Parts: sequence; structure tokens; C-alpha cells
Amino acid sequence: MPIYEYQCQSCGHEHEALQKLGADPILICPACTKPELMKKISAAGFRLKGTGWYETDFKSGNKKNVAGDASPTPGTPKTGSSTPASSKSD
Repeated sequence: MPIYEYQCQSCGHEHEALQKLGADPILICPACTKPELMKKISAAGFRLKGTGWYETDFKSGNKKNVAGDASPTPGTPKTGSSTPASSKSD
């Protein structure tokens, strides 16, 4: 069940309520008991993380690894090794 946010237009009291999707909105303010409660619109509070999601899902700019460090530097191995492989020049 989703959590809905309400705000009273009379006294400004903010209220959260756990309701079913098809439930009627709450109208009576629990603080001032006036029928001035209005449902607020808010964003969902979850993020899709872990395996199974495409690398480009919900990312912007140069972000490559949202769950890990800030941004991996180009040329750094992604195998978990902290030291770069040595290169030999002949």
C-alpha cells in the first residue's frame, strides 16, 4: 500500500497516511478537524540497483556506476583490482 502525503489548507499541518490505491482521500485534518486536507503530489522514493538493470537506466551525464564510487576513471579495470596492470614497452 502506498503512503500518501496530505497538507491542511487551513492550518498548514502535514500528514502521511497509508492507504489502498482505491481508497477515498482523507478530508478532515487531524490537527484542526476542518475539512481542508488536500493530497500532495510527491515522487517515489526508490532506486533500481543491482544486477539485471541496463547501465544506462536512470543515469545522466558521465555516471557509470551509481552504486559504487563516484565515477570510474577511463582505463581502470572493472574487475575489482585496485592497481592498474603494468604495461611493457619494448
